[in-house]
Amino acid sequence: MKIAVLTKQVPDTWSSRRLDLQTGMLDREAADLVADEICERACEVALQAEKALGEVEVIAVAMGGDKAALALRRLLSMGAHSAVHISDPALAGSDMISTARVLAAALEKLDVDLVLAGNESTDGKGGMVPAMIAELMDRPFLPYADELEISATEVTGSSQLSEATMKLSVAYPAVVSVTEKSAEPRFPNFKGIRAAKTKPLETWTLADLGIEAGPESAFYRSVMVSAEDRPERVAGPKITDDGTAAKQLADFLAEKHFI
Repeated sequence: MKIAVLTKQVPDTWSSRRLDLQTGMLDREAADLVADEICERACEVALQAEKALGEVEVIAVAMGGDKAALALRRLLSMGAHSAVHISDPALAGSDMISTARVLAAALEKLDVDLVLAGNESTDGKGGMVPAMIAELMDRPFLPYADELEISATEVTGSSQLSEATMKLSVAYPAVVSVTEKSAEPRFPNFKGIRAAKTKPLETWTLADLGIEAGPESAFYRSVMVSAEDRPERVAGPKITDDGTAAKQLADFLAEKHFI
């Protein structure tokens, strides 16, 4: 069985993140970049399946600039067997649809049985790319799996709805997105980090996939009209209790339409 795990290099959630006011896109140079943790959880699910089933090949897949290779090396150090990095200048600024088209083409070329992805990335939080990939590849989709069981013939997962838990099973080939409850990712040890440096990591361009994609090839594209920095936070008014504090507070709340 071949399992592809999608990953992404994202700004560290503990660092300061900002938008580029000229392009309206996330400024990826303004913060430290790390492998998205939800993708590490998806990789852990794949590695647990390898341990249980035996004959499983885990392939890490990412689309992005040069630094996306660092996210792939992270999954390789966890235990993934190989990696594919889709990188092309034309893909800069791609939306979810373009991203899904490129990833779907790469996954078709890899001919994998199962695609595992995080339910939503930390930077965009769109949560639609896995579903789009499943639609483009004409595969069943198991969304937002809190728990996942991978057997030789099918994958079974539990998804939490607003008032119930839904258990779903789909046969291969399939696409699955997992939540943060799916698995606790292992921390790569020194041996794994060293091994990751020698594992296969291929770089594919759009020419290798035989498709055109990216903002310039999109049927529709968003155009930023304007953008500005968030206003600086200023201190609110202070109320001194001179016998009229209650009235001052009531007047302030009324002025702000809180009461």
